[in-house]
Amino acid sequence: MKSTLSRRVEWGDCDPAGIVFNPQFFRWFDHGTTMLYEAAGWPKQEMLKRFDAAGCPLVDTRAVFKAPCRYGDDVEITTEIAEVKDRSFDIRHTLTLNGKLCVEGFETRVWTVKDPERGIKSAPIPAELVARFKGEG
Repeated sequence: MKSTLSRRVEWGDCDPAGIVFNPQFFRWFDHGTTMLYEAAGWPKQEMLKRFDAAGCPLVDTRAVFKAPCRYGDDVEITTEIAEVKDRSFDIRHTLTLNGKLCVEGFETRVWTVKDPERGIKSAPIPAELVARFKGEG
């Protein structure tokens, strides 16, 4: 299960040296995750409503920076489910420029439902969603 986005690096994405300011990559990766939900068949708000969920908070993230990206570069960001567990799932992002890997990002998200005492709590990911995330549905 994966989704690929294309984007042009804009001037506002860059630091004074003209390369992408690192936090921008995490913003793009978050957008890639949202598009992954749509690729699974449910835009985020519909998915949360359908499964009566509170959200999928990010609990771990990191990135490995291999090559810089600059203003005007046309990059591709591929987001894919790396692993689905009982209550969480891991996502891998690869950002490439002309086929060359520039940044590899990783995140873990937890499936949550509303809890009257704590606000939200983790819960098992619904089987139908697990199947879609695994490309089986």
